[in-house]
Amino acid sequence: MQPKFANELAWQQAEFLMQPIYIRIIDRIRQQGEVSTWKVSYEEIRDPHPINYLCLESEDKQLKYDIWDLCYQVCFLNYDGSHSELESQIVDVDTSLIDLEAKTPDWTKLDNKAKDVVIRIFNNLPS
Repeated sequence: MQPKFANELAWQQAEFLMQPIYIRIIDRIRQQGEVSTWKVSYEEIRDPHPINYLCLESEDKQLKYDIWDLCYQVCFLNYDGSHSELESQIVDVDTSLIDLEAKTPDWTKLDNKAKDVVIRIFNNLPS
């Protein structure tokens, strides 16, 4: 699902946060993958736009998670990834992830939220 922004400021805030969020999500996946029995890999599909997947495999089970969807869960307060890719949803940027005084991401909050999203995936993997 593609997020829809209420205004230009929300779009700018999301653009500001997405690269740091992506980096933290990938790092948290790496950390969880090091202690998981599931094999972690990545897949990129370019049809019609690039989609990056986290692929988890264990014995005969294979699961895929859209990495951008995971980033959206961190970036937005009300993100509901249950919609189809063609649908859009107006989202609210989690501005608590921005240190407005320093004009930088709040790395602690951003990392904690990314950690929660990734841990939730690994904790809900089938046995």
